[in-house]
Amino acid sequence: MTPVLVTGSDRPLDPSWAVARSAAEVERLAGAGRTVVVTLSGDETAQLAAAAVFAWLGARVFRTDHEEQVRRAVDMTESLAGRRPPALARRGLA
Repeated sequence: MTPVLVTGSDRPLDPSWAVARSAAEVERLAGAGRTVVVTLSGDETAQLAAAAVFAWLGARVFRTDHEEQVRRAVDMTESLAGRRPPALARRGLA
């Protein structure tokens, strides 16, 4: 699987990437094995929410103005989906 890339919104697109503009497109293209790129817009909260949903559906490239925050949201989603190990695991003992 292609590693996740979070980059600035001004980065040029690779011609082999498939651009998606909706959750349905992301799901369809990722299901077909394509590397899906999404460009996030809106305020920071909206971008974080959209990034989490798109990551869950299989998007691999995220173009945003909030790179660090989106990277954290995508990493968390990838961990929850079981596609990457958590950054920190704690065992709770009762």
